[in-house]
Amino acid sequence: MTIPRRPTAPGARPAATHHVWYAAYGSNMHRERLACYLTGGRPSGGTRTYPGCRDPRPPGRSLPLMLPGLLYFATESPVWKGGRAFYDPDAGGETPARAYLLTVSQFSDVAAQEMYREPGTDLDLSGVLRHGRARLGPGRYETLVCPGLLDGHPVVTFTAPWRSGEVEGNPPSAAYLRHLASGLMAAHGWSAEEAAGFLATRPGAGAHWTPGRVADLVARSGPGVPAGPPPDRPDRRRDAADGQGRTATVQPGL
Repeated sequence: MTIPRRPTAPGARPAATHHVWYAAYGSNMHRERLACYLTGGRPSGGTRTYPGCRDPRPPGRSLPLMLPGLLYFATESPVWKGGRAFYDPDAGGETPARAYLLTVSQFSDVAAQEMYREPGTDLDLSGVLRHGRARLGPGRYETLVCPGLLDGHPVVTFTAPWRSGEVEGNPPSAAYLRHLASGLMAAHGWSAEEAAGFLATRPGAGAHWTPGRVADLVARSGPGVPAGPPPDRPDRRRDAADGQGRTATVQPGL
């Protein structure tokens, strides 16, 4: 791992923006998986085909990121089965993520696909830029959060509307953990043991997983990106989709 970057908190909140850092803390930490949201297509091992963005260009930049707040597992993922990763910006600790510099239209289309909406319409980001949070709907990933700025651009992600202590935890599946661990290793340069130690100690995971068991999962999966979720799963439309060098740490300020 490397020394984290710590950008200066903004002196004023931006009223509008043309680019945002999309902070992916879940399965989109993999560039290959994010590419399916941008250009359209089906991730390796998956069964859902994404329509893609109006602007299919790759991100302008990509870097590892530390978000202030807590990663936890809850609800039941119809894609991966088991608990899904959520982000609680009001809890203590830090959450490793991968930041992608996207245009507002690209971020809007990525968010729409995660929310099981049709891409093609720019989101109104004025609320999240002004207040640091904006609830767009009741779905699992329909609450936008802006924890701060990085290199002059807002950092934006999406999560559930509730706090981590307001929902019952649910252990994630082995396939999901392998994918998240691989994403952490690729984005942050963590070892398998570091990734396993982090994931196994998140709320919702500890009732079933230990760092040793998660490390064994990663070791058995071998190098590269895990295959993905199992093909036999219930109707995906019942719920929103699963989340979601130098390390940058976003300071609160928006």
